[in-house]
Amino acid sequence: MRVGPVRILLIAACLSWLAGCETTGSGSQTADNSPASGSEDLEATGSIASQPSSGAVPNQTPSSTGLVGEGPTDDLNLGKRYYRENQFGLSEQHFRRAVEHAPKDLEAWLGLAASYDKLRRFDLADRAYKQAIGLAGPTAEILNNQGYSYLLRGDRARAREKLLAAYAKEPNNPYVKNNLDLLDESFDKRSGVQ
Repeated sequence: MRVGPVRILLIAACLSWLAGCETTGSGSQTADNSPASGSEDLEATGSIASQPSSGAVPNQTPSSTGLVGEGPTDDLNLGKRYYRENQFGLSEQHFRRAVEHAPKDLEAWLGLAASYDKLRRFDLADRAYKQAIGLAGPTAEILNNQGYSYLLRGDRARAREKLLAAYAKEPNNPYVKNNLDLLDESFDKRSGVQ
């Protein structure tokens, strides 16, 4: 069977397009190569937003597995996308895959914990927060997210403890202040946060 020049060009174009699907993005920060990163896509949990970046982030290396933070269809970015779209079952699946492939990726653990919070699987959220603390220590971001988690559960005493610890670390942080305000409102209404 003879292959004509049009078919060869078509095949070459398809192969070129497929090669372009694998990008070399900025990668995901891990506890090994950078300080705890913010999770600007998880603001619904009161996360501390990181500074937006354009292109590569200084002092950051791409993931060697090519699975976490590499492109728009990797598990970390899909988890963030589904979280933003309030599809927490799908976000949980992708964040879980991300931590399986990159167990030292702090952002993936925080995304997983936040997804579990939204699914009201607080036992699993606690495990994910424990992993995040093991990687980065009790940062203001993690404490703030844990405080929000306790707000969702209606456990105001633990929420206050975590949020005040976050406030002690970063007193000017607007996310911590916002969650403290939510806590105060929940006392006024005598209910948990929805």
